[in-house]
Amino acid sequence: MALRRVLPVLRPYVPCFAPLSTAPAVREQPAAGPGALPGRGSAKAVRAPVPAVDFGNTQEAYRSRRTWELARSLLVLRLCAWPALLARHEQLLYVARKLLGQRLFNKLMKMTFYGHFVAGEDQESIQPLLRHNRAFGVGAILDYGVEEDLSPEEAEHKEMESCTSAAERDGSGTNKRDKQYQAHRAFGDRRSGVISARTYFYANESKCDSHMETFLRCIEASGRVSDDGFIAIKLTALGRPQFLLQFSEVLTKWRRFFHQMAAEQGQAGLAAMDTKLEVAALQESVAKMGIASKAEIEDWFTAETLGVSGTVDLLDWGSLIDSRTKLSKHLVVPNAQTGQLEPLLSRFTEEEELQMTRMLQRMDVLAKKATEVGVRLMVDAEQTYFQPAISRLTLEMQRKFNVEKPLIFNTYQCYLKDAYDNVTLGVELARRECWCFGAKLVRGAYLAQERARAAEIGYEDPINPTYEATNAMYHRCLDYVLEELKHNAKAKVMVASHNEDTVRFTLRRMEELCLHPADHQVYFGQLLGMCDQISFPLGQAGYPVYKYVPYGPVMEVLPYLSRRALENSSLMKGARRERQLLWLELLRRLRTGNLFRRPA
Repeated sequence: MALRRVLPVLRPYVPCFAPLSTAPAVREQPAAGPGALPGRGSAKAVRAPVPAVDFGNTQEAYRSRRTWELARSLLVLRLCAWPALLARHEQLLYVARKLLGQRLFNKLMKMTFYGHFVAGEDQESIQPLLRHNRAFGVGAILDYGVEEDLSPEEAEHKEMESCTSAAERDGSGTNKRDKQYQAHRAFGDRRSGVISARTYFYANESKCDSHMETFLRCIEASGRVSDDGFIAIKLTALGRPQFLLQFSEVLTKWRRFFHQMAAEQGQAGLAAMDTKLEVAALQESVAKMGIASKAEIEDWFTAETLGVSGTVDLLDWGSLIDSRTKLSKHLVVPNAQTGQLEPLLSRFTEEEELQMTRMLQRMDVLAKKATEVGVRLMVDAEQTYFQPAISRLTLEMQRKFNVEKPLIFNTYQCYLKDAYDNVTLGVELARRECWCFGAKLVRGAYLAQERARAAEIGYEDPINPTYEATNAMYHRCLDYVLEELKHNAKAKVMVASHNEDTVRFTLRRMEELCLHPADHQVYFGQLLGMCDQISFPLGQAGYPVYKYVPYGPVMEVLPYLSRRALENSSLMKGARRERQLLWLELLRRLRTGNLFRRPA
């Protein structure tokens, strides 16, 4: 009963679907060929040439920055590369606050780390920076950076309480759950080993309502600056994570069951969209397992639910756990170890079902507000034991709100081994159901934590084995999405990367595929205070580019600032190049007498 109530909450309004600088050199966009899309070929043929982007031209890259801001950036990035300082930064901040007092400490932070990485304390104080960046072609993804300052013990306690069901607490449900989707005390503090993602811990429903109100204010603030802004949200801020754990387990087990059936039909190891089960053989296998009678099974696989191909792919299979089919009451799968049939989902108590419903309602409120104001919602990715549920719920929101244009963006983590399958499934689902695909591609923020958890608890490491493998996966996923954009003018992708090679790869493929920046199909994203030598040349050349813009009171964003410092230390190659470019620009201004120039 519990799972049957999950997705219908989001369905009432879902329509029916059918089965760097402007350097002198420029590059001409290829003229549209005979295969050009209707309505796009002629426009591309007369488009102005796209300026070349030069990430090494410091004069253009830092045109928006005053000299003292460059000096501050250089100082902050240099300090972030000092291991001895980073190892003791929390103690040093504590001592500085005691010696200076709160007022002077706040001023010091605003002159240094806070001023570099954070836009301001509230929605009003960030407006000048947003307008300034906008004037230089760089938009904003607003991100309220406040976190609770919890001790590891407090975080662990909150996590264990919020991720454990009533059945598990009384001892009746723990052993039936997959260990990957159980709460583990050793990893209760989800901040551990994470350097580039904000973390929420569940306290109560009132706190979730407070987070929703904060996100609503973000939406309003973004809407005041432009009509094409973004805000970032996390689903763990909107409800009890126990639901995400249990729903993720359901989706993962159901997917494994599909691949088990595929292996029996000789299709082991194929890519997700290349795996197609023969319906007749599948019906026979399911009947032999005793999941349902043969007559009932025949009702599941009809032309109405699966089309007339005679095969079942992973999208068809996923739709079977939807409440629209009779299979939802037979949510059992065989246990690979014991061979016994087990229920996909433990029963929820009445209070747990209410908490689940409230999470979905909060998502709905945010999406409606974003639609009203014209702001896009970017749903951040989180840990792999939450992510299947987060992605599925985001897809449900996309079905509802991305009918005319992409307002909800799903995030795909390319350090995952199954990233390509996830991206191709998302694109194909949007094609079949005629809604607009919107995605953000990232490498991923939880690598060290994910590896340690998998090794400690004893399940397969979900992360690609090497940095090079992750880069290859990112480019493979990106190339697939760019090919889709060539044929689908309404699809959009955010390339969230600080890697110059990835950005250059994107620009080259855009040129080859005739994707003009003026079409606003490909966006670029970097963090505020990082990689300005990428963001601003792109923006000034006409590419849609955005900065992740955190804001919040000084003391409440200190956890965020700590991770920004640590992240810069972990990205030594990129940070070193950025420092070199800052030095070059400062020396150029000194030589040319432009130390006191104003941005123009």
